[in-house]
Amino acid sequence: MSSSTLAPLVPGTVTLVGGGPGDPGLLTVAGMVALQQADVVLVDHLAPQESLEHCRPDCEVIGVGKHPHGEFVAQERINELLVEHARRGRRVVRLKGGDNFVFGRGGEEWQHCTEAGVAVRLVPGVTSSVAAPALAGIPVTHRGLVQGFTVVSGHVAPGDPRSDLDWSALATTGTTLVVLMGVTHLPQIIDALLAAGLDAGTPAAVVARAGHPEMRTVRGTVADIVARAQGIRPPAVTVIGEVAGLDFS
Repeated sequence: MSSSTLAPLVPGTVTLVGGGPGDPGLLTVAGMVALQQADVVLVDHLAPQESLEHCRPDCEVIGVGKHPHGEFVAQERINELLVEHARRGRRVVRLKGGDNFVFGRGGEEWQHCTEAGVAVRLVPGVTSSVAAPALAGIPVTHRGLVQGFTVVSGHVAPGDPRSDLDWSALATTGTTLVVLMGVTHLPQIIDALLAAGLDAGTPAAVVARAGHPEMRTVRGTVADIVARAQGIRPPAVTVIGEVAGLDFS
């Protein structure tokens, strides 16, 4: 396959498209072109639904979202669908929110397709780990404040046997900490960081539904962000570090 993200889609192949954090304007040009050419699109519920307007009228759109405590399409079944449609000679697009390779399981989908003999192309997307804070006026780096940022998943709580993150180390990196999928476990995450010595006065912010009309930003410190963020529902991104005290919105 051509390495160009703007090259025409090839029948019998899969293109993984990152749709960005929610605002349809943050879909890349290459992502839009892929949707215009697609014969079938497998789409997550967090992908920008307005972007589907770029699809042809005869394009088949298949919802394969994973709603928390609701509708759920197993990853294994998504992998199978990608291969099934590609083997039928269709130009398949897998549309996800954010970027497919940032906690999007795009690597698993790529592996499954290539192992089945299906060629794959990647169209990177705007990741919410950077875009959500930016839309709230928070730069993840800022000269004189911080020289890096660390992105982690909060899907599994600290102390859970499934967690392989070293929260003690994360508390002392000196970088901005960006936590995706961490709303449910935010109290445990904050407790772990405080126990590891993070200053309770460190600025913190939670950005919910970034890129959507109902976007909401809650600001505070590590000491009070859990209380301030009561009622926030996913999807949301948590930012912890000195930059969370900035507001360039």
